[in-house]
Amino acid sequence: MTARFDGQSVLVTGAASGNGRAIARKFAEEGAGVTVSDIQEEPRMGGDPTHEVIAEMGREVQFVECDVSDPEDLHAAVEAHVETFGSLDVMVNNAGIDRQMPILEAEPDDYDMLMDINLRGVYFGCQAAIDVMADQDEGGAIVNMSSIAGISAVDNSSLYCTSKGGVTNLTRQLALEHGENGIRVNAINPGVIETAMTLEDGDTIDGLLAETPLGRAGQPEEVADGVLFLASDDASFVTGHNLVLDGGFTV
Repeated sequence: MTARFDGQSVLVTGAASGNGRAIARKFAEEGAGVTVSDIQEEPRMGGDPTHEVIAEMGREVQFVECDVSDPEDLHAAVEAHVETFGSLDVMVNNAGIDRQMPILEAEPDDYDMLMDINLRGVYFGCQAAIDVMADQDEGGAIVNMSSIAGISAVDNSSLYCTSKGGVTNLTRQLALEHGENGIRVNAINPGVIETAMTLEDGDTIDGLLAETPLGRAGQPEEVADGVLFLASDDASFVTGHNLVLDGGFTV
């Protein structure tokens, strides 16, 4: 049986840990060549670096250091990917951070940090990918990492909600602008997923889980399944969509 991404290549930002690590590994399992991009090589919760794990699977892979808050780094990462693989079939703008606080406690530096990584990073990641994909005969697929906070209010998360709301609507806008180039742009809106980032927010996470019909946190591999669906030919007529993976929280 042919793997869904045989002969294709994927760049994943924030792929050293968490959702990004699971996404990169899942693409490799499905036959893709992968650029693992992150500000650091080591996973936050320990273990071998993602690119080394993928190399052991026998897949073509490279690690590219990238600070997504720097548009030049993002363009350089895409250029390094194309230099290695010849094209860019899928871009996954996954890198992100969280910072929870009431709006009256937020400082401009807090705002800048969240927006620089969560929104600016996605915006210029899309720009770098589209710059390449628009000239490819087959276009390409972009999957952005939004959140339930991009479509719903979450306690003490005005900064995070603002950044992810931007990702949600940016996804729709770019789908509108670049469908004619054969580029599909979609997003994933996860609920509580068991990663190092969410485990640091214990009290808030417990509250969210209490309101989640399935009664548990999701796993990074479940997020990866959603990303691969949106990037695959199974979703060939899907663009501008925000796919909610939240265990029923937003219902």
